[in-house]
Amino acid sequence: MFDVGIGEMAVLVVLALVIFGDKLPQAAGQAGRMLRQFRQMANSAKADLQEGLGPEFKDFDLNDLNPKTFVRKHLLEDEDDDAYASANGGLVNGEDPSYATVGGLAYDERPPFDPEAT
Repeated sequence: MFDVGIGEMAVLVVLALVIFGDKLPQAAGQAGRMLRQFRQMANSAKADLQEGLGPEFKDFDLNDLNPKTFVRKHLLEDEDDDAYASANGGLVNGEDPSYATVGGLAYDERPPFDPEAT
């Protein structure tokens, strides 16, 4: 994650010993307690949010709110067409994909034109 090698880790340990000295175990314990408190606060906030949303959202996952996850889930994964195509020999809607229509128009068909439209 941080891409820290053995040499960098040794330098960090030496710096921690120089900076904190004999108070290093106390500082490490205090950092561990703070991390545990942050984790408890995050878990309680998540539980409060899920409780406030009600039973309709019991399987709600906060990771779904991440924009990358949302786009990947709803736009990039087209599971319905893939499952249908694999069941019908590669044809979607029973048609050959080379003759697919876009927006209800054939491939080389021009859309209607209304000169009075604003």
